[in-house]
Amino acid sequence: MKIILASESPRRKELMRQIGLEFQVLSCGGEAEVTATEPAQIVREHARQKAEAVADYLKNYNDAEIPEKLKQEMESYVIIGSDTVVAFENHVLEKPKDREDAIQMLSRLQGSTHQVYTGVFLLGKDKKGERKKSVFHECTQVTFYEMSEIEIQAYVETCEPMDKAGSYGIQGLGAKFVKSICGDYNNVVGLPVARLYQELKNWEI
Repeated sequence: MKIILASESPRRKELMRQIGLEFQVLSCGGEAEVTATEPAQIVREHARQKAEAVADYLKNYNDAEIPEKLKQEMESYVIIGSDTVVAFENHVLEKPKDREDAIQMLSRLQGSTHQVYTGVFLLGKDKKGERKKSVFHECTQVTFYEMSEIEIQAYVETCEPMDKAGSYGIQGLGAKFVKSICGDYNNVVGLPVARLYQELKNWEI
């Protein structure tokens, strides 16, 4: 079965490789606006849009331009769309717009507990030729130690927070501020690969 990851995220790619999955990356742009307001529904909807964008691209691709080997591989496939957000007091904190935004986010998160949600949408065709789709999300509770203004500013100056939801990376320098987590660590990194693996077993990969 062909596995397609609808994300350019280096963290998601690393996590997929970590559990031994062979896959191809194909991302077709950002997600559209969603009407959902709850974090869990937001990530599920964004994940769906990412997977469907790749599916639409493959559907509209010129069949004559697809190599025969790829056609055979695509007889059964699954597209994995995923989205991660940080939520504090039920308010979604996405990637910071600039350094000031990152400082404000971290100032809110320090000394308190927040949630990290990742939504995953699977779309494709199994070995029997039947089209399938499934969706799930994971939520992890993360508690930060108290952080001084100097610590926050110094961390933001490293630029690590700038491409991460909630303005921190638990797998990087941001780890020194994490007091505890309750739930899947990999979910905070960007992809709950253990749950993903269990879901993929239903696709007979």
